[in-house]
Amino acid sequence: MADGQDRAEQAPPPRPLDAVDRDILRILQSDGRASVRGVAERVHVSRANAYARINRLIDDGVIRGFTARVDHERAGQGASAYITLKIVQNTWRTVREQLQALPGAAHIALVSGDFDVLLLVHTPDTRTLRELVLTRIQAIPEVLSTRTLLVFEETDLDPVRGGGPGAPSGPGAAPEEQTP
Repeated sequence: MADGQDRAEQAPPPRPLDAVDRDILRILQSDGRASVRGVAERVHVSRANAYARINRLIDDGVIRGFTARVDHERAGQGASAYITLKIVQNTWRTVREQLQALPGAAHIALVSGDFDVLLLVHTPDTRTLRELVLTRIQAIPEVLSTRTLLVFEETDLDPVRGGGPGAPSGPGAAPEEQTP
């Protein structure tokens, strides 16, 4: 299964998530290495129940995987950019496959508006970024035009503190202590 479209077509239909499921997601988004025991304790269910719920969320395609949050500058990728692309109509899948193969491609989205595709890339420096845009992306036959937006500074939003779904709010709404 090479793309999210294939996974979405094979996944069961979405089912509503209850408060415990949403709490589990919030915990795992904040700490993908949280133990099942720790998750169970924090959402007040048995370890077996937490394990079954996490597996169901994975099987249903709600949890797509676990990953590390990377400081790209410290990892030697000091230049980041959002690149907008206008593409030939009905070539999204072909373009997506080619963009996925690019070094440093971090996020690709088909969008509406003045352009068709939004691509986030991380590269070692602006020279590498320029080469990526001018020699790799603009060489894709289905790409009609590009616009590069250099990222000066970025902040990953913590799902717990960033106001995302399930984030605590109000005075004293700090997340619970992590259990080792």
